[in-house]
Amino acid sequence: MDESDDAYLARRAGARHTPIGANLSARPLLHRLDPLDHVVRGSRLVKPISVALSRSSRQRGGMQMESPDISRKVTVAVIPGDGIGTEVMEPTLGILEAVGERHGLEFAWQHHDWSCEYYTRTGAMMPEDGLEQLAAADQILLGAVGFPGVPDHVSLWGLLIPIRRAFRQYINLRPVRLMPGIDSPLVLREGTEIDFVVVRENNEGEYSEVGGRMYRGTPDEFAVQESVFTRRGVERAARFALDLAASRRGSLASATKSNGIVHTMPFWDEVVHDCARDYPGVEVRDYHIDALAALFVLDPGRFDVVVASNLFGDILTDLGAAIIGSIGIAPSANLNPEGEHPSMFEPVHGSAPDIAGQGIANPLGQIWAASLMLDHLGHPQAAAEVVSAIEASLTSGVRTRDLGGTASTTEVADAVLRHVTSEGAAA
Repeated sequence: MDESDDAYLARRAGARHTPIGANLSARPLLHRLDPLDHVVRGSRLVKPISVALSRSSRQRGGMQMESPDISRKVTVAVIPGDGIGTEVMEPTLGILEAVGERHGLEFAWQHHDWSCEYYTRTGAMMPEDGLEQLAAADQILLGAVGFPGVPDHVSLWGLLIPIRRAFRQYINLRPVRLMPGIDSPLVLREGTEIDFVVVRENNEGEYSEVGGRMYRGTPDEFAVQESVFTRRGVERAARFALDLAASRRGSLASATKSNGIVHTMPFWDEVVHDCARDYPGVEVRDYHIDALAALFVLDPGRFDVVVASNLFGDILTDLGAAIIGSIGIAPSANLNPEGEHPSMFEPVHGSAPDIAGQGIANPLGQIWAASLMLDHLGHPQAAAEVVSAIEASLTSGVRTRDLGGTASTTEVADAVLRHVTSEGAAA
């Protein structure tokens, strides 16, 4: 074949190179943004990610800027969940307390034992007033849910999805970044850096409750599952992704499958490009989902920000976690960007019952998720210190087995805590 793999995949995907203006030069990384910097487009004031993820100072006691002279109490609902979720949560809380002490943050933990084990005792993943209890918190920190014997759809629809929807957590934000000291399982071209963010629409799309089954247990049995895409839902995901792309390197990849899904995906494409007209500095390109997944493996360095529907984003981000070395390191943020409700932060990994109780689980996904929470709270410097401590511990060779090391969960978490503490002493 004369053409390169890259050109072939792009052609096969029908990827439209749609420059909405000139390319931007490289922008600072997420945690290096100046929290006072604002970008004005027309009559709309757009905040870069470090501020846009922060809660408004007028909402839920939020604070836009770090102020070490002011002590602030933050109430966090803590749901360790099942399996290794219970093992990685406790050391993460200790790291948050250490960094919070230096940045004027005092944490009040509200512990909830909601899990699949709770389900086996009560018949529900959380109590009837569970959402009311969570509404009293500023943020939610989740471990992992899932256990053999409890169907996945029970744990998902009984806990995670009700939280995401009740609190309008319509953005799922997942950074995909190859950390120092970790080798990607991919053979990367020299100079390739993996550093992009996936913005997943988190409240609608393919994960809807519309549908049903008929004629169960007969040869005529069938199931219908409807996807629901609204202009409002697609637009707010697209604008969040475009804002983020404008604050980074100015490139947005939109996941689609409009050649095969003839109604919802062309609609998705139209809304994304309608929104993109307001962002003349962002280059927008469509990729069919199959080719996009292949390019995550063949050329991950090309991506800056990726926006995707609920299902596509879910699949792509697990693939993204794999190409940065381990799903155990990847974080996830379920955001209510307006700060009207609590947001929820969790690792991408599951409860891993096969290794639960052995003390070998990787805590870095949970710790990195906690740093996203700090950024969302309006403390980007505190968040950056946690990420730097993760990098330092990895560079020093302290790693769990999934990353090729021999360290235990506690040893890795202790290494991160030491680096967080030493950063504070050095400052």
